[in-house]
Amino acid sequence: MTTPEAESTPSEAPAAEPQGQPVAEGRPEARLERAVLAAEQALIEYEIAVETFRVEVENFSRLHHQKLGPMYTRLDELEAQIAEAIAARSGDPEDRRKADEARARVMPMPAVEELFDQWMDGDGLSPEASAMLTDQPVRPPQRVRPSDEARKLYRELVRKAHPDLAQEEKDRARREEFIVRVNAAYGRGDEALLKELSDEWAAGPVPEARKPSPSEELYERLEWLAQRKELLTAVAQELEESAIGAMLRMAPDDPDRLLEEIAEQLLAQVAEREAELERLMREQAADS
Repeated sequence: MTTPEAESTPSEAPAAEPQGQPVAEGRPEARLERAVLAAEQALIEYEIAVETFRVEVENFSRLHHQKLGPMYTRLDELEAQIAEAIAARSGDPEDRRKADEARARVMPMPAVEELFDQWMDGDGLSPEASAMLTDQPVRPPQRVRPSDEARKLYRELVRKAHPDLAQEEKDRARREEFIVRVNAAYGRGDEALLKELSDEWAAGPVPEARKPSPSEELYERLEWLAQRKELLTAVAQELEESAIGAMLRMAPDDPDRLLEEIAEQLLAQVAEREAELERLMREQAADS
């Protein structure tokens, strides 16, 4: 996993002169133009890092709900049944109150179905969860992150086609439309489509060389870049501080394995609760 802070930020980028013409020395705007060029490239790198992490968080969240959500629901149901069995046997008002609270925490099935959409079967479990609960082979989940080749293609495409490199409004519109398609393909991990998009961009028109800009326009550009960096920093912080982001940081090298470990823990808890419920039901039957 790559978190945004692990990638380059605008303040860390070298003062290079990529994508445009070398800045001519001896003009009053030369140093300012170099700063703009460096800030542009640094912002692009930071956007790549944030978008990469956003895709990982989004995919991990989806898989977390798909694979583990029904298990949490099953645990809540078992907790409610255990509390109800204890209340029925003791007749204690406090036990009854606890049983009512436990039952209230159980997510209603319509809401669960809405959450998991087509991943639920008639029993309220996804095929993967149902298989795990019955010790049947489980279909391996999709990977949390796109393949290494897809990540490489995505980074190369964004660096080449980013809208901030546009020299005119028409070119910017073309780049923005293209980047939307690139982001969609990367979000699905569609390596083949990313290769097609790479060929498409390579065959397209070559962006015009950067033209000299007045100092006031360059200052305005730097201000916009700084504001954009602040916005991206806020997005990155929100992602990293989210529950899913925190879970991803626990297993930066293999987030898919983290899902498996959590699933194993939940299965053990389900087995414990089922055994406890069975014991309570036997004792209740013996009392009667």
